[in-house]
Amino acid sequence: DAGIKVKRTVLPGSTFWNDWTKYPLSMTNWNMRPLGVQVLAIGYRSGEAWNETAFANADWDAKLNAALAVADAAKRKDMMKDIEQILQDSGIIIQPYWRKLYSHSVKAVQNYKMHPTFERDYGKVWLDQA
Repeated sequence: DAGIKVKRTVLPGSTFWNDWTKYPLSMTNWNMRPLGVQVLAIGYRSGEAWNETAFANADWDAKLNAALAVADAAKRKDMMKDIEQILQDSGIIIQPYWRKLYSHSVKAVQNYKMHPTFERDYGKVWLDQA
């Protein structure tokens, strides 16, 4: 509806992943990391191997590095507002959705909780035999 013409090319993984950072536009889903700030360091910091956007901003890098050094989540949250605003204002990312993750089990499986990185811990899970 925006009037933008796009030629979409779907490549096999064996082709795409060899050159994924060299395409003019490619889109990647990032799974969560224990700290939200970590995915920014991997995917957007200047010079990082997985920075597919080629984003480079020394001021942003400095703010990100400072946030990575803060252990207190509340303090880091305040810092992240500015970091994320710079990233959004730069226009280098398209964020069409927040990805939902699901895990299913039958009612007999008790106390199973899905971990955001899909780790499995069955130490407190049991099967209701009733």
